[in-house]
Amino acid sequence: MQFRKTSAALAAVLTLSLAATACGNGGDKGANGDKITIGIKFDQPGMGLKTADGKYTGFDVDVATYIAKELGYKPDQIEWKQAPSAERENLIKNGDVKFVVATYTINDKRKAVVDFAGPYFLAHQDLLVRADDNSITKASDLNNKKLCSVTGSTSAQNVKEKLAPQADLQTFGGYSECLTGLENKAVDALTTDDSILAGYAAQKEHQGKFKLAGLKLSDEPYGVGLKKGDKELRDKINAALEKMKSDGSWDKFVKANLGPANYKNEPAPAITEK
Repeated sequence: MQFRKTSAALAAVLTLSLAATACGNGGDKGANGDKITIGIKFDQPGMGLKTADGKYTGFDVDVATYIAKELGYKPDQIEWKQAPSAERENLIKNGDVKFVVATYTINDKRKAVVDFAGPYFLAHQDLLVRADDNSITKASDLNNKKLCSVTGSTSAQNVKEKLAPQADLQTFGGYSECLTGLENKAVDALTTDDSILAGYAAQKEHQGKFKLAGLKLSDEPYGVGLKKGDKELRDKINAALEKMKSDGSWDKFVKANLGPANYKNEPAPAITEK
């Protein structure tokens, strides 16, 4: 009898331990009803946006949902967590998310802290101008013109310091303020990644008002950020990305989210993070 009681107690402890393990680390198993937590942007139309009615839309959201499906999770098992640029590494390191898909450029500084799968998209820094403005066709045309970006933007500083030192840089708290300024001619151009610019230009209220200059001022390979050393997860995500490209889903996601801006995207990039 004592042996049976001990065995039952050990079984109970083991069950609780396994349950606790499954709940931690952003969610692990999709088949048994667990959740997976994924970091995305909430404020980037076309890429990662939480809408007023609580839905999540954008290319990054579609990519993340596809990856989750390949890992065994249905859409209703995904918990979306806001991943502002400055918080992405912390969210990954602390285990608050399983992975991050949030216009997350792969670079050496970030790779010292987290690992990446992908890249799954190649963006470039570009300019957004009014649709009827043909005066800006190269970066140097911004000299003596008003260039807008968000406060703390490295994109704007890149233009100001290297490409158009005479540009009149105007900074605001958000891209929507830059778009308003661009529309009413208070500023002449807005700069950040072309994918983000295309997302804004593709919004219904903006369609036909703006165009991308198509200048490719930098290369921005977007990767899926995950915990350092988790090679098993990275391999699974890379396999999902390859499948997403081969079955046509990648093209479908780009067209649905960025197509209305007449965005000329690069082909799906080769995976380099292995």
